[in-house]
Amino acid sequence: MKNLLLASTIAALTTASAAIADITILAWPGGDPEKALREVVTLYNDTQGKEDGSKADVIYFSRQGFKEKMLTDAAAGSTEFDLMLTATYDIGRYAPFMLPIDDLIDDETYKVFPPNAIETQKFEGSVYGIPNDLSLHFLYYREDYIGQLLSDPAWIERYQEISEKHLGQRLSPKAPEEWNWDDYIATAFFFTRSINADSPTRYGTVLQLKNLLFNMMLWQATVASHGGDWQDGDGNITIDSDAFRRGLAIYKTIVDNKATPGDSSSYEYGEANSAFGSGQVAFMIQWNAAVPELNDPEQNPEVAGKFALTHQPAGPEGIKTHFHSLGLGLSAASENKDDARKFLRWLGTSVEANTMYAQLGGSPPVVDAIMSKVADKRPDLPMMGEHAGSYGFVMNGGTSEHALRLYEIIAENFTGYWAGELSEDEAISNVEEEMRKAFAG
Repeated sequence: MKNLLLASTIAALTTASAAIADITILAWPGGDPEKALREVVTLYNDTQGKEDGSKADVIYFSRQGFKEKMLTDAAAGSTEFDLMLTATYDIGRYAPFMLPIDDLIDDETYKVFPPNAIETQKFEGSVYGIPNDLSLHFLYYREDYIGQLLSDPAWIERYQEISEKHLGQRLSPKAPEEWNWDDYIATAFFFTRSINADSPTRYGTVLQLKNLLFNMMLWQATVASHGGDWQDGDGNITIDSDAFRRGLAIYKTIVDNKATPGDSSSYEYGEANSAFGSGQVAFMIQWNAAVPELNDPEQNPEVAGKFALTHQPAGPEGIKTHFHSLGLGLSAASENKDDARKFLRWLGTSVEANTMYAQLGGSPPVVDAIMSKVADKRPDLPMMGEHAGSYGFVMNGGTSEHALRLYEIIAENFTGYWAGELSEDEAISNVEEEMRKAFAG
């Protein structure tokens, strides 16, 4: 009997071992890009993976604390994953625990990715990742509601009354591509039912106010469009400035007037999509990755085909959008380096894989020849490239080894201000002090 049990145990362990993937990919969770990457991995396993004698699988951490957990695991030499997430703003932080992949980049790669896309995955002259998503922000708005606002005399008059009462300016409605931040606030008020009883939506907009560093990336266009930055050209910290105070005030005004859902302090990407997708809000600023999900009539029948995209509102310094690329790079602790490199080579040279990824909801920063194949279904992709080139910015210090920790400091203090837990002066002082310490070494 003991021999039979032992044989059964060995057989079970052997079966489980055979099912383990050769390559484990740690990737960014959430939305259609997650689903798209899973399909791309399946394509690899069914095609090139069979030729390579490799099999890949994907794992995801929670978005909350993702970067810190990945850093902790990578620094500890974890073999839980072979390929890990890379991002423009933190490659320098993870590079000590990764291996460069310059030898995988050649003319075949540049048939898929333009050189500037590969540049977003470089640190100190070496390439550390294959880019698979370009991330920036669009203004999403309901065309039907904004169309009526621009044409209905009664709505126009009500808008003017609301803006005069709440902002001290008698503003007239504009097309979203012409908005400045006052227009953004005034329109949020107009489409908030507690302010305008005839609003077709409960709230004008939805703000992502959870204490999360990625929410600060969404918010900081308010600052950049007013000329603000983390540091000036001489390295002086410039958080205590009119630009930062104006950026904080834009969100605070919307929060205090209840023009965003009351529980927005717990909101990030998914919750904002749910609010817009369910028809609760008229417009929002959101990551570009949300376009395929919101335009899917099965996932979001209330808004699919009813919204349009444009850039964020302008400030005195013009239109701005934070942008960066996400990618996949090789962990130095990987026990499957050869197989992992084969996957990266395939991902970096496969037109089929990157076309599939774009069609299924990813946002790869690929060459125009691939974008043209999916432009009918994904008109946001060419717009994404245009916005990155025309409006994209990175804060001075936003790619340093301190960047992620500083984003966390900003998130902790500024969300605390919007929630009424800190004064504006306290929040700004705390952030400025931590930045001064960080950049002083």
